[in-house]
Amino acid sequence: MEQTVKVFCKNNGQYFDLPMGTSLLEAQTIVGIQKPFLIVNCKVNNKTESLNYRVYQPKDIEYVDISESSGMRTYVRSLCFILAKAVSNVFPRAQMSIEHPIAKGYYGVIQGKESLTDDEIWKIKSEMERLVKEDLPFEALEAEAKEVVELFRQHHFEDKALLLETSDMLYAKYYRLGHYVDYFYGCLVPSTSYISLFELEPYMSGFMLRVPNRDNPDELESPIRQPKMQEVFNEHLSFLNIIGLDNVGDLNKANRTGNMSNVVKVSEALQEKSIADIATQIAKRFDDGVRIVLISGPSSSGKTTFRKRLEVQLMVNRIRPVGISLDDYFVNRVQTPRDEFGEYDYESLYALDLKQFNEDMARLLKGDKVSMPSYNFTTGQREYKGHDLQINKHTVLVIEGIHGLNPELTSSIPDKSKFLIYVSALTAISLDNHNWIPTTDNRLIRRLIRDYKYRNYSAIDTISRWNSVRRGEDKWIFPFQENADVMFNSAIIYELAALRKYAEPILMQVPKSAPEYAEANRLMKFLSYFNYINDKEMPPTSLLREFLGGSSFKY
Repeated sequence: MEQTVKVFCKNNGQYFDLPMGTSLLEAQTIVGIQKPFLIVNCKVNNKTESLNYRVYQPKDIEYVDISESSGMRTYVRSLCFILAKAVSNVFPRAQMSIEHPIAKGYYGVIQGKESLTDDEIWKIKSEMERLVKEDLPFEALEAEAKEVVELFRQHHFEDKALLLETSDMLYAKYYRLGHYVDYFYGCLVPSTSYISLFELEPYMSGFMLRVPNRDNPDELESPIRQPKMQEVFNEHLSFLNIIGLDNVGDLNKANRTGNMSNVVKVSEALQEKSIADIATQIAKRFDDGVRIVLISGPSSSGKTTFRKRLEVQLMVNRIRPVGISLDDYFVNRVQTPRDEFGEYDYESLYALDLKQFNEDMARLLKGDKVSMPSYNFTTGQREYKGHDLQINKHTVLVIEGIHGLNPELTSSIPDKSKFLIYVSALTAISLDNHNWIPTTDNRLIRRLIRDYKYRNYSAIDTISRWNSVRRGEDKWIFPFQENADVMFNSAIIYELAALRKYAEPILMQVPKSAPEYAEANRLMKFLSYFNYINDKEMPPTSLLREFLGGSSFKY
C-alpha cells in the first residue's frame, strides 16, 4: 500500500493526500494550482523552497509566481546562472561579475575585457537561448563546506570559495548546470526552460541584463537612463577595488586578520569626505543664489543623519543652515488624500499644502519674516505657535523629505535658488561576483532595528508594511532620482557586519507560523554570511548610529 502524506494548500484552502516523496512540482498538478503568472517556488511552512523540494511530512504549502518578490528573486537568480554558464561557454575560464542593479536591469562586466562588442553580446545571448531551449535541470547539491570551497577553487571562483570559507558553515549547498557549478543564497527554478523572458544588451563597458516587469511579468522592464546613479556606483566600485574589498569574503578576511579597525575608519572617512564635497558644491552655488537645499531619499536611507552632518559642513563653509520640516505642511487630516485601500495616504505629494509651502518659501527668499506652521499629529490639525522665521544673506534653508526632488513641490521657486540631493543606501559590497546585495535589503534591515528600538514595532510589523512602503517609494521618490544635483551613497562597507548582531534577535522573534517568517528566514540566512564585528570603534557621528543608538546628534 502506497504511503501518503497530508498537505494543506493555502492557495485554494484544501487538504490533499500526496504520495510520500512527491515533489512540489509534481504536487502542483495534483492540487490543481494555477496562478496568473509563472510559478517558480513554493512556501513550505512559511519558508521559501524550490519546486524540486520533496514532501515526506505533513506541510502547509503555498505556490508563488514571479509577480511576488520571492518569485522574482528566484527567476532572476536562475537567469543569472544561465548567463554565467553562457559566458563560460563563449569565453572559457572568463570571470563574469554582476556589479549592481541599474536602469531597471542588472549591469555586469567580464573581467579582463575593457569592453564587449555587439557580436560578443550576441554570442552570449544566443548561447543563453540555446541553454533555455535545451531545458537543462538545475541540480541542487550539498557537501561538506571544505569540499565545496575546494571545488570552487578548482573552478577559479576564489570569491565564492572565500565567502564559504569565512562563513563558518559545516555543510554548503551549491548548484550545477551541466558541468558548470555556481553558488546562490536562494532557490532556483527546476530547469532552464522556465526562463523564457530576458534581454542582453551592450551597456557601458559591459552588458545590461534586462528582466521581467514585476507588475506585468509578461513584459520586460522598460529601461531608464540613470547616469548620475551609475557614476555613484562606478566611484564606489573603484574605491572597493583600491582597498581590496570586492566581496563579503574579503570583508570577513579583513575582520579575521585584525584589519577591521582600519576598514571602519576608512569607510567613515569616505562618507565624511563625500559630505564635505557636497557642502563645498553648495557653497559655490550659494554665491550664485542657492538658498534652499532639498534632501530626498527612501525609507531608512539615513537622510536625517546626513542632513545633520551636512549642516556641520555648511557651517565650516561659513553658511548658516536652518532646517524646515515638510511634515509641518501637511494639510488637515480630513483633507488628506486616500490610497486604494481607503486609508489616509500621508506619502502622497498632495498630503502637503503645496500652495502654502511655496508662498512661505518665496517670502522667506525675499527676506520677509514668515510665521511658520506646526503640524499636530494628535489632532491632525495645522497650528501656528508664534514661530517666526527670517533668513539673511548667510542663511540657507535645509529641507528634508521624500518629495524633495519632485519639481511640483517647489514649482514657484526658481531653479537657481535650489540645490537637490538624493540620499540612499545605493551599494555596499557584494556577497560574491554573482550575488549582489539589494539596496532594499540593506534599508529593510536598518528599518527593522530602528522600528524595534525606537518605535516598539516588531519584525512582523515592519516586514508586513514593507511592500506598501516600497510602493510609495516607486510612486513618489524613485521617478525623480535623476533630478538631483548630487547623489549620496549612505551605505557603509562594513555596515551589515555591524547590523547583524542587532537584527538577528529581532528576526528570530518571528514565529514559523507567521506569513512573514519566509522573509525573516531569508534575511537571517543573508546576514549569516557576515562575520560579527566589534562596532565600538564606530564614531558617534556615524550614519549607522541613527539606527543603532549612541549618536552624538539629537533626533
